[in-house]
Amino acid sequence: MQSLKTKVAIIGAGPSGLLLGQLLAKQGIDNIIIERVSADYVASRIRAGILEQGTVDLLEEAGVSERMHAEGHVHTGFEIAHFGKRYRIDLDKYTGGKSVMCYGQTEITQDLMAARSEKALVTYYESSNVVLNDAKTDNPFVTFEQDGQQYKLECDYIAGCDGFHGVSRQTIPKEQRTEFERVYPFGWLGVLSDTPPVHDELIYAKHERGFALASMRSPTRSRYYIQVPTTEKVENWSDDAFWDELKKRLPGEVAERLVTGPSIEKSIAPLRSFVCEPMQYGRLYLVGDAAHIVPPTGAKGLNLAASDVGLLYKLLCKCYQQNQPQAMQSYSELALKRVWQTERFSWWMSNMLHDYRDDKTSATDGLTFERFMNAELEFYMSRDDGLRIIAEQYVGLPHPLV
Repeated sequence: MQSLKTKVAIIGAGPSGLLLGQLLAKQGIDNIIIERVSADYVASRIRAGILEQGTVDLLEEAGVSERMHAEGHVHTGFEIAHFGKRYRIDLDKYTGGKSVMCYGQTEITQDLMAARSEKALVTYYESSNVVLNDAKTDNPFVTFEQDGQQYKLECDYIAGCDGFHGVSRQTIPKEQRTEFERVYPFGWLGVLSDTPPVHDELIYAKHERGFALASMRSPTRSRYYIQVPTTEKVENWSDDAFWDELKKRLPGEVAERLVTGPSIEKSIAPLRSFVCEPMQYGRLYLVGDAAHIVPPTGAKGLNLAASDVGLLYKLLCKCYQQNQPQAMQSYSELALKRVWQTERFSWWMSNMLHDYRDDKTSATDGLTFERFMNAELEFYMSRDDGLRIIAEQYVGLPHPLV
Protein backbone atom coordinates (compact mmCIF):
# COMPACT_ATOMS: atom_id res chain seq x y z
CA MET A 1 0.00 0.00 0.00
CA GLN A 2 1.34 3.39 -0.98
CA SER A 3 1.36 6.02 1.78
CA LEU A 4 0.44 9.68 1.29
CA LYS A 5 0.12 12.56 3.73
CA THR A 6 -1.64 15.92 3.66
CA LYS A 7 -3.31 18.37 6.00
CA VAL A 8 -6.83 18.22 4.49
CA ALA A 9 -8.22 15.28 2.52
CA ILE A 10 -11.06 16.48 0.29
CA ILE A 11 -13.51 13.83 -0.90
CA GLY A 12 -15.11 14.93 -4.17
CA ALA A 13 -13.87 17.13 -7.03
CA GLY A 14 -17.09 18.97 -7.76
CA PRO A 15 -17.17 22.77 -7.37
CA SER A 16 -17.28 22.53 -3.55
CA GLY A 17 -14.21 20.34 -3.25
CA LEU A 18 -12.30 22.23 -5.92
CA LEU A 19 -13.15 25.63 -4.41
CA LEU A 20 -12.14 24.52 -0.92
CA GLY A 21 -8.90 23.07 -2.29
CA GLN A 22 -8.07 26.26 -4.17
CA LEU A 23 -8.78 28.51 -1.17
CA LEU A 24 -6.67 26.36 1.14
CA ALA A 25 -3.80 26.16 -1.34
CA LYS A 26 -3.75 29.97 -1.60
CA GLN A 27 -3.11 30.01 2.15
CA GLY A 28 -0.41 27.34 2.00
CA ILE A 29 -2.60 24.62 3.53
CA ASP A 30 -1.83 21.33 1.78
CA ASN A 31 -4.76 19.32 0.45
CA ILE A 32 -5.40 16.32 -1.78
CA ILE A 33 -8.69 15.67 -3.60
CA ILE A 34 -10.08 12.18 -4.22
CA GLU A 35 -12.85 11.79 -6.81
CA ARG A 36 -14.65 8.63 -7.92
CA VAL A 37 -15.46 9.69 -11.51
CA SER A 38 -13.32 11.00 -14.36
CA ALA A 39 -12.20 14.59 -14.80
CA ASP A 40 -14.12 14.79 -18.09
CA TYR A 41 -17.33 13.71 -16.37
CA VAL A 42 -16.87 16.28 -13.59
CA ALA A 43 -16.19 19.04 -16.10
CA SER A 44 -19.25 18.26 -18.21
CA ARG A 45 -21.95 18.11 -15.51
CA ILE A 46 -24.69 20.65 -16.19
CA ARG A 47 -25.96 22.46 -13.13
CA ALA A 48 -27.36 25.80 -12.01
CA GLY A 49 -25.90 29.17 -12.85
CA ILE A 50 -27.06 31.95 -10.49
CA LEU A 51 -24.41 33.05 -7.97
CA GLU A 52 -24.98 35.04 -4.82
CA GLN A 53 -22.54 37.84 -4.00
CA GLY A 54 -20.99 35.70 -1.26
CA THR A 55 -20.18 32.99 -3.81
CA VAL A 56 -18.71 35.57 -6.19
CA ASP A 57 -16.55 36.88 -3.35
CA LEU A 58 -15.19 33.40 -2.61
CA LEU A 59 -14.34 32.79 -6.26
CA GLU A 60 -12.50 36.12 -6.29
CA GLU A 61 -10.59 35.16 -3.15
CA ALA A 62 -9.69 31.83 -4.74
CA GLY A 63 -8.25 33.65 -7.75
CA VAL A 64 -10.62 32.11 -10.30
CA SER A 65 -12.96 35.00 -11.09
CA GLU A 66 -11.39 36.50 -14.23
CA ARG A 67 -13.48 34.60 -16.78
CA MET A 68 -16.59 34.88 -14.62
CA HIS A 69 -16.36 38.67 -14.63
CA ALA A 70 -15.59 38.72 -18.36
CA GLU A 71 -18.35 36.36 -19.48
CA GLY A 72 -20.88 36.35 -16.62
CA HIS A 73 -23.86 38.65 -16.43
CA VAL A 74 -24.89 40.67 -13.38
CA HIS A 75 -28.62 40.52 -12.67
CA THR A 76 -30.11 43.33 -10.61
CA GLY A 77 -33.58 41.76 -10.56
CA PHE A 78 -35.81 38.88 -11.58
CA GLU A 79 -39.49 38.37 -12.31
CA ILE A 80 -42.33 36.34 -10.85
CA ALA A 81 -45.33 35.86 -13.16
CA HIS A 82 -48.54 34.94 -11.35
CA PHE A 83 -51.12 33.60 -13.81
CA GLY A 84 -49.70 35.90 -16.49
CA LYS A 85 -49.31 39.03 -14.35
CA ARG A 86 -45.64 39.98 -14.14
CA TYR A 87 -43.92 41.37 -11.04
CA ARG A 88 -40.27 42.44 -11.05
CA ILE A 89 -38.26 42.06 -7.86
CA ASP A 90 -35.69 44.86 -8.00
CA LEU A 91 -32.72 43.41 -6.14
CA ASP A 92 -30.70 46.61 -6.38
CA LYS A 93 -33.53 48.68 -4.91
CA TYR A 94 -34.56 46.35 -2.11
CA THR A 95 -31.13 45.17 -0.93
CA GLY A 96 -29.10 48.36 -1.03
CA GLY A 97 -27.28 47.66 -4.30
CA LYS A 98 -26.78 43.88 -4.15
CA SER A 99 -27.16 41.64 -7.18
CA VAL A 100 -26.57 38.10 -8.42
CA MET A 101 -24.26 36.78 -11.16
CA CYS A 102 -25.40 34.54 -14.00
CA TYR A 103 -22.47 32.18 -14.68
CA GLY A 104 -22.86 28.46 -15.18
CA GLN A 105 -21.66 25.91 -12.62
CA THR A 106 -20.02 24.00 -15.48
CA GLU A 107 -17.89 27.06 -16.21
CA ILE A 108 -16.98 27.47 -12.53
CA THR A 109 -15.90 23.85 -12.34
CA GLN A 110 -13.74 24.20 -15.43
CA ASP A 111 -12.15 27.38 -14.08
CA LEU A 112 -11.34 25.67 -10.78
CA MET A 113 -9.97 22.57 -12.50
CA ALA A 114 -7.71 24.71 -14.67
CA ALA A 115 -6.43 26.65 -11.65
CA ARG A 116 -5.72 23.42 -9.74
CA SER A 117 -3.90 21.96 -12.72
CA GLU A 118 -1.84 25.12 -13.20
CA LYS A 119 -0.60 24.89 -9.59
CA ALA A 120 0.02 21.12 -9.96
CA LEU A 121 -2.16 20.39 -6.94
CA VAL A 122 -2.82 16.70 -6.41
CA THR A 123 -6.18 15.26 -7.49
CA TYR A 124 -6.96 11.56 -7.88
CA TYR A 125 -9.77 10.99 -10.39
CA GLU A 126 -11.54 7.66 -10.99
CA SER A 127 -10.71 6.41 -7.52
CA SER A 128 -12.58 3.40 -6.16
CA ASN A 129 -13.21 1.73 -2.79
CA VAL A 130 -12.86 5.04 -0.95
CA VAL A 131 -13.14 4.53 2.82
CA LEU A 132 -12.88 7.18 5.53
CA ASN A 133 -11.18 5.75 8.61
CA ASP A 134 -10.82 6.80 12.26
CA ALA A 135 -12.72 10.07 11.74
CA LYS A 136 -13.37 10.31 15.48
CA THR A 137 -9.67 10.18 16.33
CA ASP A 138 -6.87 12.71 16.01
CA ASN A 139 -5.35 10.67 13.19
CA PRO A 140 -7.96 10.10 10.47
CA PHE A 141 -6.98 8.58 7.15
CA VAL A 142 -8.53 7.69 3.82
CA THR A 143 -7.92 4.49 1.90
CA PHE A 144 -8.68 4.20 -1.79
CA GLU A 145 -7.72 2.35 -4.94
CA GLN A 146 -6.20 4.00 -8.00
CA ASP A 147 -5.15 2.17 -11.17
CA GLY A 148 -4.98 -1.10 -9.27
CA GLN A 149 -2.79 0.42 -6.54
CA GLN A 150 -3.90 0.68 -2.90
CA TYR A 151 -3.35 4.05 -1.20
CA LYS A 152 -3.48 5.27 2.38
CA LEU A 153 -3.84 9.04 2.78
CA GLU A 154 -3.06 10.30 6.29
CA CYS A 155 -4.49 13.69 7.14
CA ASP A 156 -5.51 16.06 9.90
CA TYR A 157 -9.05 16.67 8.66
CA ILE A 158 -11.46 15.27 6.06
CA ALA A 159 -13.84 17.46 4.04
CA GLY A 160 -16.75 15.44 2.66
CA CYS A 161 -17.65 17.22 -0.60
CA ASP A 162 -18.86 14.11 -2.42
CA GLY A 163 -22.56 14.83 -2.75
CA PHE A 164 -25.76 13.19 -1.61
CA HIS A 165 -24.76 9.68 -2.72
CA GLY A 166 -21.14 9.86 -1.55
CA VAL A 167 -19.38 7.95 1.21
CA SER A 168 -18.84 10.89 3.57
CA ARG A 169 -22.27 11.15 5.15
CA GLN A 170 -22.57 7.36 5.30
CA THR A 171 -19.38 7.31 7.40
CA ILE A 172 -21.32 8.87 10.27
CA PRO A 173 -23.09 6.02 12.10
CA LYS A 174 -26.86 6.06 11.53
CA GLU A 175 -27.58 6.32 15.24
CA GLN A 176 -25.43 9.48 15.44
CA ARG A 177 -27.05 11.44 12.63
CA THR A 178 -30.57 12.72 12.05
CA GLU A 179 -31.85 13.20 8.52
CA PHE A 180 -34.76 15.46 7.63
CA GLU A 181 -36.40 15.10 4.24
CA ARG A 182 -39.30 16.50 2.27
CA VAL A 183 -39.90 14.92 -1.15
CA TYR A 184 -42.04 17.07 -3.44
CA PRO A 185 -44.86 15.55 -5.54
CA PHE A 186 -43.41 16.84 -8.82
CA GLY A 187 -40.17 17.28 -10.74
CA TRP A 188 -38.62 19.72 -13.20
CA LEU A 189 -38.27 18.81 -16.87
CA GLY A 190 -35.35 20.91 -18.08
CA VAL A 191 -34.03 21.73 -21.53
CA LEU A 192 -30.71 23.36 -22.41
CA SER A 193 -30.57 24.92 -25.88
CA ASP A 194 -28.30 27.13 -27.96
CA THR A 195 -30.95 29.79 -28.31
CA PRO A 196 -30.98 33.40 -27.03
CA PRO A 197 -32.76 33.77 -23.67
CA VAL A 198 -36.34 34.94 -23.90
CA HIS A 199 -35.63 37.65 -21.30
CA ASP A 200 -32.51 39.28 -19.86
CA GLU A 201 -33.53 38.25 -16.32
CA LEU A 202 -34.99 35.05 -14.89
CA ILE A 203 -38.76 34.60 -14.97
CA TYR A 204 -40.42 32.28 -12.43
CA ALA A 205 -43.94 31.60 -13.71
CA LYS A 206 -46.90 30.18 -11.82
CA HIS A 207 -49.64 29.01 -14.17
CA GLU A 208 -52.74 26.84 -13.92
CA ARG A 209 -50.89 24.26 -16.05
CA GLY A 210 -47.96 24.25 -13.62
CA PHE A 211 -44.73 26.05 -12.84
CA ALA A 212 -42.21 27.18 -15.48
CA LEU A 213 -38.81 28.87 -15.30
CA ALA A 214 -37.07 30.85 -18.04
CA SER A 215 -33.36 30.97 -17.25
CA MET A 216 -30.09 31.35 -19.13
CA ARG A 217 -26.40 30.44 -19.22
CA SER A 218 -25.17 33.09 -21.67
CA PRO A 219 -26.52 35.47 -24.33
CA THR A 220 -26.69 32.53 -26.73
CA ARG A 221 -27.57 29.63 -24.41
CA SER A 222 -30.84 29.19 -22.50
CA ARG A 223 -32.12 26.91 -19.77
CA TYR A 224 -35.86 26.32 -19.37
CA TYR A 225 -37.89 24.17 -16.98
CA ILE A 226 -41.48 23.06 -16.57
CA GLN A 227 -43.14 21.28 -13.66
CA VAL A 228 -44.08 17.66 -14.41
CA PRO A 229 -45.45 14.77 -12.30
CA THR A 230 -42.90 12.56 -10.57
CA THR A 231 -44.10 9.70 -12.77
CA GLU A 232 -43.19 11.51 -15.99
CA LYS A 233 -40.48 10.11 -18.31
CA VAL A 234 -38.13 12.33 -20.28
CA GLU A 235 -38.48 10.15 -23.38
CA ASN A 236 -42.16 11.11 -23.52
CA TRP A 237 -41.20 14.68 -24.34
CA SER A 238 -40.05 15.69 -27.80
CA ASP A 239 -38.43 19.10 -28.18
CA ASP A 240 -41.56 20.42 -29.92
CA ALA A 241 -43.80 19.17 -27.11
CA PHE A 242 -41.61 20.89 -24.52
CA TRP A 243 -41.56 24.22 -26.35
CA ASP A 244 -45.34 24.11 -26.87
CA GLU A 245 -45.97 23.51 -23.18
CA LEU A 246 -43.48 26.15 -22.07
CA LYS A 247 -45.16 28.76 -24.27
CA LYS A 248 -48.52 28.02 -22.63
CA ARG A 249 -47.11 28.65 -19.16
CA LEU A 250 -45.12 31.82 -19.83
CA PRO A 251 -46.86 35.21 -19.99
CA GLY A 252 -48.25 35.80 -23.49
CA GLU A 253 -45.93 38.66 -24.48
CA VAL A 254 -42.93 36.61 -23.30
CA ALA A 255 -44.03 33.45 -25.11
CA GLU A 256 -44.31 35.41 -28.35
CA ARG A 257 -40.57 36.23 -28.16
CA LEU A 258 -39.44 32.70 -27.35
CA VAL A 259 -36.81 31.37 -29.77
CA THR A 260 -36.87 27.57 -29.93
CA GLY A 261 -34.34 25.07 -31.19
CA PRO A 262 -32.87 21.59 -30.68
CA SER A 263 -32.13 20.63 -27.09
CA ILE A 264 -28.52 20.06 -26.08
CA GLU A 265 -29.58 18.32 -22.89
CA LYS A 266 -32.96 17.25 -21.56
CA SER A 267 -33.62 15.70 -18.16
CA ILE A 268 -36.08 15.47 -15.28
CA ALA A 269 -34.89 16.44 -11.81
CA PRO A 270 -36.87 15.38 -8.73
CA LEU A 271 -37.32 18.01 -6.03
CA ARG A 272 -36.44 17.42 -2.40
CA SER A 273 -35.46 19.24 0.77
CA PHE A 274 -32.89 17.34 2.84
CA VAL A 275 -30.69 18.14 5.84
CA CYS A 276 -28.34 15.94 7.84
CA GLU A 277 -27.52 16.86 11.43
CA PRO A 278 -24.82 17.20 12.58
CA MET A 279 -22.59 18.28 9.71
CA GLN A 280 -19.43 17.07 11.44
CA TYR A 281 -18.28 13.84 12.98
CA GLY A 282 -14.97 14.01 14.75
CA ARG A 283 -12.57 15.33 12.11
CA LEU A 284 -14.97 14.74 9.21
CA TYR A 285 -16.88 17.78 7.94
CA LEU A 286 -19.79 17.52 5.50
CA VAL A 287 -19.96 20.17 2.79
CA GLY A 288 -22.70 20.95 0.27
CA ASP A 289 -24.91 18.16 -1.05
CA ALA A 290 -23.28 15.65 1.28
CA ALA A 291 -25.14 17.43 4.09
CA HIS A 292 -28.14 19.10 2.45
CA ILE A 293 -30.25 19.33 -0.69
CA VAL A 294 -32.55 22.21 -1.62
CA PRO A 295 -35.17 22.28 -4.35
CA PRO A 296 -33.84 24.37 -7.26
CA THR A 297 -36.49 27.08 -6.83
CA GLY A 298 -34.47 30.18 -5.92
CA ALA A 299 -31.10 28.82 -7.13
CA LYS A 300 -29.62 28.04 -3.71
CA GLY A 301 -27.89 24.66 -4.11
CA LEU A 302 -24.43 25.76 -5.25
CA ASN A 303 -24.60 28.92 -3.17
CA LEU A 304 -25.37 27.05 0.03
CA ALA A 305 -22.47 24.69 -0.70
CA ALA A 306 -20.20 27.71 -1.23
CA SER A 307 -21.28 29.06 2.15
CA ASP A 308 -20.18 25.76 3.76
CA VAL A 309 -16.88 25.97 1.89
CA GLY A 310 -16.27 29.53 3.05
CA LEU A 311 -17.00 28.64 6.65
CA LEU A 312 -14.82 25.51 6.70
CA TYR A 313 -12.01 27.40 4.95
CA LYS A 314 -12.05 30.17 7.56
CA LEU A 315 -12.05 27.68 10.43
CA LEU A 316 -9.15 25.75 8.91
CA CYS A 317 -7.21 29.01 8.55
CA LYS A 318 -7.86 29.71 12.23
CA CYS A 319 -6.68 26.22 13.07
CA TYR A 320 -3.43 26.34 11.11
CA GLN A 321 -2.54 30.03 11.03
CA GLN A 322 -3.72 31.11 14.47
CA ASN A 323 -3.19 27.79 16.27
CA GLN A 324 -6.86 27.55 17.25
CA PRO A 325 -7.86 23.93 16.53
CA GLN A 326 -10.81 24.31 18.92
CA ALA A 327 -12.45 26.58 16.34
CA MET A 328 -13.16 23.50 14.22
CA GLN A 329 -15.76 22.33 16.74
CA SER A 330 -18.12 25.17 15.79
CA TYR A 331 -18.52 24.19 12.12
CA SER A 332 -21.78 22.26 12.29
CA GLU A 333 -23.57 24.69 14.59
CA LEU A 334 -22.60 27.73 12.49
CA ALA A 335 -23.31 26.05 9.15
CA LEU A 336 -26.71 24.66 10.12
CA LYS A 337 -28.09 28.08 11.07
CA ARG A 338 -27.68 29.28 7.49
CA VAL A 339 -28.62 25.90 6.03
CA TRP A 340 -32.04 25.89 7.68
CA GLN A 341 -32.75 29.51 6.73
CA THR A 342 -31.88 28.75 3.11
CA GLU A 343 -33.86 25.50 3.14
CA ARG A 344 -36.85 27.42 4.42
CA PHE A 345 -36.61 29.98 1.60
CA SER A 346 -36.34 27.31 -1.11
CA TRP A 347 -39.24 25.36 0.42
CA TRP A 348 -41.33 28.53 0.64
CA MET A 349 -40.63 29.57 -2.96
CA SER A 350 -41.42 26.04 -4.14
CA ASN A 351 -44.71 26.03 -2.25
CA MET A 352 -45.78 29.39 -3.63
CA LEU A 353 -44.90 28.82 -7.27
CA HIS A 354 -45.90 25.22 -8.01
CA ASP A 355 -49.27 23.66 -8.69
CA TYR A 356 -50.39 21.49 -5.77
CA ARG A 357 -54.00 20.91 -6.81
CA ASP A 358 -53.50 17.19 -7.40
CA ASP A 359 -51.21 16.65 -4.42
CA LYS A 360 -52.37 13.95 -1.99
CA THR A 361 -49.25 14.01 0.21
CA SER A 362 -49.57 17.37 2.00
CA ALA A 363 -51.04 17.85 5.44
CA THR A 364 -54.05 19.50 3.83
CA ASP A 365 -55.64 18.60 0.52
CA GLY A 366 -53.98 19.96 -2.60
CA LEU A 367 -56.75 22.33 -3.61
CA THR A 368 -56.84 23.99 -0.19
CA PHE A 369 -53.05 24.25 -0.09
CA GLU A 370 -53.12 25.80 -3.56
CA ARG A 371 -55.51 28.50 -2.34
CA PHE A 372 -53.24 29.22 0.64
CA MET A 373 -50.20 29.60 -1.59
CA ASN A 374 -51.99 31.85 -4.09
CA ALA A 375 -52.94 34.13 -1.21
CA GLU A 376 -49.36 33.99 0.09
CA LEU A 377 -47.93 35.00 -3.26
CA GLU A 378 -50.42 37.81 -3.75
CA PHE A 379 -49.67 39.11 -0.25
CA TYR A 380 -45.92 39.38 -0.86
CA MET A 381 -46.19 40.68 -4.40
CA SER A 382 -48.55 43.50 -3.45
CA ARG A 383 -46.32 45.39 -1.00
CA ASP A 384 -42.80 46.76 -0.87
CA ASP A 385 -41.92 45.04 2.39
CA GLY A 386 -42.92 41.69 0.86
CA LEU A 387 -40.76 42.29 -2.21
CA ARG A 388 -37.89 43.32 0.06
CA ILE A 389 -38.12 40.07 2.04
CA ILE A 390 -37.91 38.03 -1.16
CA ALA A 391 -35.05 40.14 -2.56
CA GLU A 392 -32.94 39.92 0.61
CA GLN A 393 -33.13 36.15 0.61
CA TYR A 394 -32.63 35.81 -3.14
CA VAL A 395 -29.31 37.68 -3.12
CA GLY A 396 -28.20 35.50 -0.22
CA LEU A 397 -28.14 35.74 3.54
CA PRO A 398 -24.83 36.77 5.16
CA HIS A 399 -22.25 34.02 5.44
CA PRO A 400 -21.52 32.81 8.99
CA LEU A 401 -19.11 34.99 10.94
CA VAL A 402 -16.03 33.29 12.36
